[in-house]
Amino acid sequence: MQHKRPTLDDVAQAAGVSRATVSRVINGNPRVAADVRELVDRAVERLGYRPDPVARALARGHGDVVELIVIDDEPTCFGTNPYYGRVVAGIVDGLRRSEAQMRVHVVGQADAPRLLDRVAHTVSAGAILVNVPAPLAAAFHAVCPRVVSMGRTAAPVPSIVPDNTTGAYAAVQLLHRNGRKRIAAVPGPEHIADAVDRRAGYLAAVRDAGLEPITGEAGEFNRTSGAEITRRLLAEHPDVDALFVACDLMASGALQALAAAGLRVPEDVAVIGFDDSLIATCTTPPLTSVRQPVEEMAAAATRALLGGETGPGWHGTFPTTLTVRDSSG
Repeated sequence: MQHKRPTLDDVAQAAGVSRATVSRVINGNPRVAADVRELVDRAVERLGYRPDPVARALARGHGDVVELIVIDDEPTCFGTNPYYGRVVAGIVDGLRRSEAQMRVHVVGQADAPRLLDRVAHTVSAGAILVNVPAPLAAAFHAVCPRVVSMGRTAAPVPSIVPDNTTGAYAAVQLLHRNGRKRIAAVPGPEHIADAVDRRAGYLAAVRDAGLEPITGEAGEFNRTSGAEITRRLLAEHPDVDALFVACDLMASGALQALAAAGLRVPEDVAVIGFDDSLIATCTTPPLTSVRQPVEEMAAAATRALLGGETGPGWHGTFPTTLTVRDSSG
């Protein structure tokens, strides 16, 4: 049976002192009475308490931490969504040749305000935000300006983004050049600016091509949402001959829905996703996708934080490119 790891509160209770006193002893504060120090040391040994090395380094005034904060209500999101893995890879690259470390927080919408407030008051090197709505990002920035959002957000909050609108526009242009006339969008969440900008790029492209816009309801960046929106689109618009999907994970669900409906890709319905993640190479057929350089963006955000380069309104935009595979025809 796995035992619960003892905490500072457990040590404080066992020693009969306050949590703050335990923290001072563990962090080597000399201004603690010898008898109190002995009580704490005995409790630490008896319980087998081991302090968090990152927290200890910070308390002693050395050691920097970049906090990665992800908001996602999907319980297994961090392990199943390749976007997050690419962000982590970029941060790790940005930490090279530094002594800083990374700490990851994954939280649902309901608990996000409390977590963000706590982290904002304890940040050392800075924080990188993913999927954090503009009001929460602005509140974080008001307390801690050492922050970069992965994606457009509230105006004063530093951010780094892919050129979503141009990428979506190029995807729809390709579908139209390939002879598609009924191009529908499977959009992402309305509270995430990346999804909003991709939808804007889609709408601009169909307008310029003289086509009728066909948009599903806003979904979430996951496979289930992509499948459900695609099923509803097919029911309402059975003559759709192409889909532009807001991310590759949603596109994998769209491909499943098309197969279940007996439709061939790309012969009956062409599909283009967004991200150009590992998923795009594993679908059947392989998925044409707009590539956003996630790793490079996360690395640039990390280096900017470590270098103290970010300030109110600091902003970086990375170009997107179209990786063509079989799904677009």
